[in-house]
Amino acid sequence: MQGKMKAQMFYAPGDVRFEETDIPQITDDEILVKVKAALTCGTDLKTYRRGHPTIIQSVPSTFGHEFASEVVEVGKNVTKFKVGDRVVGANTAPCFECENCKNKRYSLCTNLQYLNGAYSEYVAVPSHILKYNFYKIPDHLPYEQAALLEPLACAVHGVDRIPAKVGDKVAVIGAGPIGLMFMNLLVLKGCQVIAVDLSDYRLNIAKEKFGVYETVNAKEDSHIQEVRDLCGGSGADVVVEATGFPNVWENAINMVRPGGTVLAFGGTKAGTTITVDCQKFHYEEITLMAVYHHTPYHVNLALKLLSNGLIDGSKYISGYYPLEKTIDALESIGRQEGIKYVILPEGTDK
Repeated sequence: MQGKMKAQMFYAPGDVRFEETDIPQITDDEILVKVKAALTCGTDLKTYRRGHPTIIQSVPSTFGHEFASEVVEVGKNVTKFKVGDRVVGANTAPCFECENCKNKRYSLCTNLQYLNGAYSEYVAVPSHILKYNFYKIPDHLPYEQAALLEPLACAVHGVDRIPAKVGDKVAVIGAGPIGLMFMNLLVLKGCQVIAVDLSDYRLNIAKEKFGVYETVNAKEDSHIQEVRDLCGGSGADVVVEATGFPNVWENAINMVRPGGTVLAFGGTKAGTTITVDCQKFHYEEITLMAVYHHTPYHVNLALKLLSNGLIDGSKYISGYYPLEKTIDALESIGRQEGIKYVILPEGTDK
């Protein structure tokens, strides 16, 4: 397809321009899709504010990575999809050939192929991602809910890795989109979830929409002890950190019971460190683990959860913006207003 499209173009941190650019041209092994719904994301907000070393490798560049779309052009070698298909996928795919992939640690692939451009009218989907991490959307699933696939896959990966069992008390620190997804999945698993956040607004969402067991406001100096008390005094069985602040990592370690597990899921800035009470860490046999990104298995599982209604995607949608107002939507997320906003390239009167 020849011609121009509207897109949000990243030039430098804080410099994103809504302008016309060329519609991407596809190879014989790729597809061109028309974006029907994109979503705001904390990663895209960080990219806007300070750039991104892997997603944005040259400028100017389109950006954004959570979207659902319709196929408008198909390379001659592509048989998996046809024009008119409703499709959604992840923003990366592992190479399956590096040492980490051979050890089945696909989220640690050293050759991850990236896809961005959600905040555009059209996106060309690379062949490798198309092959391993792209799917047709069931007819009953709205585009904006299907677009939750990538972040949900990350949370599914995290929950799959932690030893949380039915009846366990699990504290989740951070009631942003990813934190709420962890809460959603853990409640679904039968855990008693305690939501911890600085915002009463977000804590109310966690309680009213996602069925958490208790809420604790982290503004209080006593919030760590409050979580421990809610868990019988000794601490939570599992603590999930979903904020990306090193002091919160430390708080999470102090919330967990002896023999418990702390999942550090929120990514911190390069060069940041934490301080751990080594005696507590050693003699209480605390497990501190990290989980990053997603794998093709968890992407597929996330789509099943959205498709069968076990995860109600509508609960995460806080409003709608046209493509030209993308930065306004991201800034709203930066002010912790709402959960996720839908960006509609075709415009909206919602």
